[in-house]
Amino acid sequence: MKDQRLVKTKENRRVKVTKMLLKKSFIELLKTKEISRITIKEICKEADINRSTFYAHYTDQYDLMKKIQDELVENVEVYLYPYIHDETATVSMEMLEGVFEYIRENAEICKLLLSERGDIYFQKRMLNLVYGKYMEDLTKNLGLKKEEAEYVYAYSITGSIGIIQKWLNDDMKKSPKFMAKILLSLTGRL
Repeated sequence: MKDQRLVKTKENRRVKVTKMLLKKSFIELLKTKEISRITIKEICKEADINRSTFYAHYTDQYDLMKKIQDELVENVEVYLYPYIHDETATVSMEMLEGVFEYIRENAEICKLLLSERGDIYFQKRMLNLVYGKYMEDLTKNLGLKKEEAEYVYAYSITGSIGIIQKWLNDDMKKSPKFMAKILLSLTGRL
């Protein structure tokens, strides 16, 4: 009788590979088509996986997109966790450098999701990751009124997204460390 852990590991590895292939195929299709025009058949053909396997993991292309977005948000949250959950923490160079490194590792999907054609819901989720803590910093530490802080937040976040988009569109020629430094200096955090 096979060791159950060995069987589970093989299944987990197989599932991970299958999901990775489906994600890659989906991302390739998103480069040229709107999500509403992508079919499950196309995703499966591109991934060389049958439709029943797709449906074992996702309900449709929108579910696949949501799961990709959820994974990205969760991974960015890991880098931002100290800032978000520690009252005394501030945005650090290392923290932002980690975020830029992660964006570089996932450049294809980040570029698609943060583009003009990207999903506005996803962009709002990313922006809201730091909203509460950033607003608290602006009101408590800088003494701004909530209404003033909202403007500063909107300016900082919109500018940050623009910087990330430019960096991605320039094929990430600058290092994550450089990008973290420029972002900190432009948002008045350096």
